[in-house]
Amino acid sequence: MADDFDTGDIFKDPEGFYPPEKEPTYAEHRMLSGDVVRVRLVGSHPLYGNMLWNAGRISSDYIETHAPTLITEKDVLEIGAAAGVPSIVSAIKGARTVVMTDYPDPDLVNNMQQNADASASLIPTDPPSSLYVTGYKWGSDVQPLLDYLPEQSRTKRFDVLIMADVVYSHREHGNLVKTMQETMKRERDAVALVIFTPYEPWLLPRTEKFFPLAEENGFTVTKVFEKLVDKVLFADDPGDERLRKTVFGYEIRWADDQLQ
Repeated sequence: MADDFDTGDIFKDPEGFYPPEKEPTYAEHRMLSGDVVRVRLVGSHPLYGNMLWNAGRISSDYIETHAPTLITEKDVLEIGAAAGVPSIVSAIKGARTVVMTDYPDPDLVNNMQQNADASASLIPTDPPSSLYVTGYKWGSDVQPLLDYLPEQSRTKRFDVLIMADVVYSHREHGNLVKTMQETMKRERDAVALVIFTPYEPWLLPRTEKFFPLAEENGFTVTKVFEKLVDKVLFADDPGDERLRKTVFGYEIRWADDQLQ
């Protein structure tokens, strides 16, 4: 009997056995200046890199509107960036350093990097604005994030944190506050922008628990806007339609007794 046995193709998966992966799609954000930021979206990514969320668009508009005092020549960290439009807009508006982060999934991080690279021509070079991309799990060691800062700023930390549509993750509230405490500069002008839409309106009371938790941990919370967008992001979702079209914006700063 022959020692080897030809199995032919019996262990080969038949064509079409696995559903094909969805191809990446693209979205555009038109800045107030008229510039267009075009981003690649992860095809069907479970971490929501597959959408350009309303909170991301409104965050970008808020950043652009307040750029001279909020962003220009500042060090910026985005937490939960997804496609990364607010980070890209921050770099375009002259931030000194921008660190774009999301969950350390290779596909998601690679997609953010592609979007950062694709926007390079819009980012000023005199003075330069440095845009970095990395994976980061909320609540974990922040030193790798601080290492992106200019050497003279590493002990002071970031001027601005962008947190668009992250507080929906209720079990992560503690980790988000911890990350704020460890990355935000302890100065009066340092700020975390927390901007979100209640896509599941019946959970809004749980989402809003983030804010008293932040206050219990050394921060002050100020609601700065409530904006109604033209249409809901998920047309077939249940719940109050007006709430699902509303973007809430908050600025979180250190309480006076926490300042250096």
